[in-house]
Formats: sequence, C-alpha cells, structure tokens
Amino acid sequence: MGRWEPNARGRLEQAALELYVERGYEQTTVAEIAGRAGLTERTFFRHFADKREVLFAGAGTLRDDLVSAAAQAPPGAPPIDVVATALAAVAAPFQGRLESVRRRQSVIEANAELKERELIKLASLSAALAETLRERGVAEPAASLAAEAGIGVFKVAFGRWVGEPGGGEFARIVREAVDELKAVAAGS
Repeated sequence: MGRWEPNARGRLEQAALELYVERGYEQTTVAEIAGRAGLTERTFFRHFADKREVLFAGAGTLRDDLVSAAAQAPPGAPPIDVVATALAAVAAPFQGRLESVRRRQSVIEANAELKERELIKLASLSAALAETLRERGVAEPAASLAAEAGIGVFKVAFGRWVGEPGGGEFARIVREAVDELKAVAAGS
C-alpha cells in the first residue's frame, strides 16, 4: 500500500495494534509501525506524539462525548442519573468493535506504563464529568462523588463487557452496573 493511500491515521493505529499484540508494546518501534502501515516515521509523528498515544488517540473524543451527553441530560435530573445518561451515550459507539477493544486492552494490561496512562485517562474523564455536573448546579462534594462513582461504574462495566464471551451490549452492561451502584448506595 502506498503512502498516498487514504486513512493514514487508521492504518497506523491498525499496524500498531497488530505489532503490539504480535511482539509486545515495548519491543515494537515507531519505524516498524510506520513500515507495516506503508508510511514513514515522519507521517507517524504527524498523527501521534509517541507510540503510546496510538492506543489512547480517542481519549479526547470520549471525554468530549461524555461531557456533551452529561450537559444534555434533562434539567434537574439527579447527578447519578446525569452520569448514567452520559455513560450509556458513550458506550454505544464501542459496540461492533469488541475484538479490537479486547486486543487493545490486552496490550494495556501487559504493560505497567500503559496501565498508568489508562488510569490518567480515567481520572481526566472523572474531572471533566465533575466539572460538567458543577456547571449544571451540582454542589461539591456531590459532583465529584457522582463523577468518580460513574467512572468506576464505567471501568467495571467495561471489564465485564470485554470479559464476556459474546461481549453483549455495552450500553446495557453500563446501565446494569449503574443500577447495581444505586442498590449498593441504597443499602439493598
């Protein structure tokens, strides 16, 4: 495939994930990723700051979608319901990408540096969600508690979804996890 072919970014992401699974994250170089994609290292660095960011390229979009969905929740909704609405909205685009998500997650789980980066991403999502709740008039500590609990729900639901043999519907798993959190908080 030539360098002039479309979707350089997608090709780089696919090549990187394939190589990370085959060889391991630490053993894979940017030159190898670019070569597998039929591109140059220079092209790689036009799209990604480093080889780690290939796995986290969608974090900004995920954060923006989460914030947007929370901001659009019905006015006056309880904070946990705003969070649940936002989580269900961002879960939907994951559907149909289960195998790719599983491979990505296996690469992250095999590397301490990537696990740390994943935790930073989750903290960023929580902070953005808490800020959105505050903008909706939710006082502290309720805004931060609801956001942190929501990201915890997302993490647990994500693990369940990735771990289930058929995957299931991620949005449904998120809703079930929110319901479980509500039951725990109610003492049920």
